[in-house]
Amino acid sequence: MATLFEAARACLAAADVDEKVGLTQHYADAFRRGELEAPDDAPAPDPIRMPGRPAKPALVHPRDLPRRGLGSVQGRAAFVHAIAHIELNAIDLAWDAVYRFRGLPAAFYADWVQVAHDESRHFVLLRNRMREFGHDYGDFDAHNGLWEMTEKTAHDGLARMALVPRVLEARGLDVTPGMIVKLRELGDEATVAILDLILQEEVAHVAAGSRWFRWYCEQRGVEPRARFRELLKEYAGGYLHGPFNIEARLLAGFDEDELAALEAP
Repeated sequence: MATLFEAARACLAAADVDEKVGLTQHYADAFRRGELEAPDDAPAPDPIRMPGRPAKPALVHPRDLPRRGLGSVQGRAAFVHAIAHIELNAIDLAWDAVYRFRGLPAAFYADWVQVAHDESRHFVLLRNRMREFGHDYGDFDAHNGLWEMTEKTAHDGLARMALVPRVLEARGLDVTPGMIVKLRELGDEATVAILDLILQEEVAHVAAGSRWFRWYCEQRGVEPRARFRELLKEYAGGYLHGPFNIEARLLAGFDEDELAALEAP
């Protein structure tokens, strides 16, 4: 690949999950070795479109996904599948940020390439756990909510940084600790270990969103707290459900005023 942007596009286009993961790890390693550049004179990105996806899972509305308890092997397999689907989407979210937003500091691309690599590792861990339950990725239906927000924010890096990492991905910071408690009560320490790792690394991913959201605000002379509240109202009302993991969100770059805005009715 001649440029980082072409590498990102190849990862986005890969429909086979093994290929997407393999390309992600290959190009992330190449980028770290200094073999891929993000040239300032690169042509504009293509219009956003659905990334490559395997034939399964079927994508349905979230309300059409059955609720399953964690007490059965089938229920835990479905739960792990749902998290794996989020992580696979998150690979594409990171690569799309790399591909779509041009002329940014080198640290921006370094952050999101690292996120893509981390998400690929998470997906592999979760997929292996699913296989231990006798299932594989694609065995359960899933939804497309993460990518839909990516499409809505393709026009504006500021909105993307505010709404994808700091709203959608940050939900994992809120809900994962409770799931860990439930799984630990069931004696499922293998899944707990994976979720513990994901939770730790997702704090850094959300923090990258916070960092670049504020960078965009500074470049445009925009007050970040007010702009975040505006974006929440415009795009994200239906995505926010407390309670919120205040400690993790503070570590991920939220301040007290932003947390108050999240909790406001």
